[in-house]
Amino acid sequence: MKKSRFLLKGRKHLFLQGLPGLCSLSIYCIVVLLAGFTACKQAAKSSPGTVADKHAAAAKTTIQYSKGFTIEYFENYKLVKIVNRFSDKSDTLQYLLVQRGTPAPANHPGAQVIQIPVQKMVVTSSMHIALAEFAGAVDVITGLAEAKYVTSPAVRRNMATGKVVEVGNGSQMNHELIIAMKPDLVMTMGSPDAPFSRYQPLTGAGIPVMMNAEWLETDGFGRSEWVKLMAALLNKEEVVNPKFEELVKEYNRIKALAAKVTLQPEVVVGMPFKGTWFVPDGDSYITQLLKDAGAKYHWANVIGTGSLALNFETVAPIALKADFWLNMSNAKTKEEIAAADQRYTRFNSYRKGTMYNSNKRVNDIGANDFWESGAVNPHLILADLVKIFHPELLPDHQLFYYQQIQ
Repeated sequence: MKKSRFLLKGRKHLFLQGLPGLCSLSIYCIVVLLAGFTACKQAAKSSPGTVADKHAAAAKTTIQYSKGFTIEYFENYKLVKIVNRFSDKSDTLQYLLVQRGTPAPANHPGAQVIQIPVQKMVVTSSMHIALAEFAGAVDVITGLAEAKYVTSPAVRRNMATGKVVEVGNGSQMNHELIIAMKPDLVMTMGSPDAPFSRYQPLTGAGIPVMMNAEWLETDGFGRSEWVKLMAALLNKEEVVNPKFEELVKEYNRIKALAAKVTLQPEVVVGMPFKGTWFVPDGDSYITQLLKDAGAKYHWANVIGTGSLALNFETVAPIALKADFWLNMSNAKTKEEIAAADQRYTRFNSYRKGTMYNSNKRVNDIGANDFWESGAVNPHLILADLVKIFHPELLPDHQLFYYQQIQ
């Protein structure tokens, strides 16, 4: 079977930053004891407002899992390359993240220039909010596409006070409003329905537009690693790197526990929509989570990262005997499921009460945090699944995103 590979990796570039004021040192200062020279050197480094203060000591990050972007570090800027998967031809979008107060390089024609650290950002996906919160910088968000999909309490508070405004999405995006807001960056969610040319009014007005495609990653690490892109935009690598490493460590710990089980329960996923039951392909994000959680999934060997469009009659033989049923649209009760189709009541999972949905963290307006913070918390999603399938492995874990349908 064709499997995913971690193809893109960031590269580190080491540089030696000149020390402002060094040329003014006297001959005497140069030839005196080494300790005296070191003291002068350190004083020059710590002078407020120098280039060294701005970026010489900044932490760097390395991309290990994502297949959608890379980051390269240079003296006063970072080069970000994002694979554009929605073009008819192979294409890569380039961005120059230039430290404020320093010149942009001239050797990357066609690259959009973004002044960093970004101070004002418009986002079009709730996933982008999760990236900013992970970096501890949610207040950088000043505009968002639609409030109805937002669960972040901090962002909702900022909306209530007017610090964050709705700008619309897709063809309904209010370009005039965004231009008037003068953000440092508009982060969009790349999709086949949103060609980059749609944002020409913004780029033409000098506002950089970055297409983010974390949702296309097929494993939890690849998806959550997009937080490193947010870190690069905010100069928050030093904050994000250790948090991401801890996330990976915890995920792998839980995965190792599940790998020891000898009995794997069979799982069916999803629910028909307008007569079609979409089930995840074998290389998809959810299928990888099911495998890592120690579950058996009927379509695990189907090559592909999207979903299969099947009818009820095709899925029913599997669903009738499956040990668990997950992700049933927005259903919260058995009554809702039975009302949707009485045939569901014959499923083994319905009779045993082993149905679980990822809608535990839905707020008062119907926004689901699974699709927001879940993007940067694959370890918590995995912990939920292991708790569902093999509760003895995580006796103290309380379900975070999932809840039992009763």
